Amino acid sequence: MRKLILMAMAAAVSLPVVANAQSAGEVRRDRQEVRHDREQVRRDLRNGDYHRAERDRQELREDRRETREDWRDFRNSHRDEFRGGAYQGPRGYRYRPIALGFQLDRSYYGSRYWVSNPQRYRLPLAGNGLRWIRYGNDVLLVNIRTGRVVQVNRSFFW
Repeated sequence: MRKLILMAMAAAVSLPVVANAQSAGEVRRDRQEVRHDREQVRRDLRNGDYHRAERDRQELREDRRETREDWRDFRNSHRDEFRGGAYQGPRGYRYRPIALGFQLDRSYYGSRYWVSNPQRYRLPLAGNGLRWIRYGNDVLLVNIRTGRVVQVNRSFFW
């Protein structure tokens, strides 16, 4: 009887861990599907098959929506990882929502504002000349050469 109770308790404790690991895998698989669908659309357009390209675009939209939902679920189940701590901006900082194309001030380029390990937060790797930067509770992907914002993730940190 005691073994049965211990086994039930161990199963109850390990179940959430398995579910969380599955969620991270789902996010990764969804991103792979989005890349594959994007390639399909490009291939269809190169071949002149516009009807198939439209069907593949619809599938791409659905996969992107599913990726966003899985990402939100993952983020909600791992709240402790997304606690950013107190934020102190550069001198004269006042939070304003930032849109794509906004030119960020050079004072944000310092390593103090970098997201040093984007993989920890399941952010895609920044390409050459791009850097993930924390701005308040938001995370911005910025072109370091021009200062232009390429991508915005609002309310990223809790």
